[in-house]
Amino acid sequence: MRPRVGALGTAGLALLLTGSLSACAEDRFEAYCERVEEHRVALTEAVAAGGSDALLGVLPRLQELRDEAPRDIADEWQQVVGRLEALERALEDAGVDPASYDREAPPEDLDDQQRAAIDGAARELVRPTTVAALQAVETQVRDVCGTPLYQ
Repeated sequence: MRPRVGALGTAGLALLLTGSLSACAEDRFEAYCERVEEHRVALTEAVAAGGSDALLGVLPRLQELRDEAPRDIADEWQQVVGRLEALERALEDAGVDPASYDREAPPEDLDDQQRAAIDGAARELVRPTTVAALQAVETQVRDVCGTPLYQ
């Protein structure tokens, strides 16, 4: 014979489950916001330095934030980080240092295919979809964490 759960027991169980689920959600946002806070100074410095090579320097931090991001903004994080990862791969495949790469005066040993891959990856960073994704990430961080992603 199964024990019966009375109305009070059902309400208590529902309250316990609701509390557990919201605690999980809060923990998820808490971890995400802690990562934002940990990386904000480095991201601020990278943005101030300008250029995609500065953002490549903080790519591991951006990848952490993407991995911690709530599901509702995960696609946007992937768009931003994915475009940076593609640029990093194109530069690595060409054996080019991001800090010293100059599109107008590329290294002599850079072939047309490598240059096209780097140019294509760089263009993807400034496409409207990537810009919009970054704006959505910035807004979501401000809304959820109460702080800017960078200053």
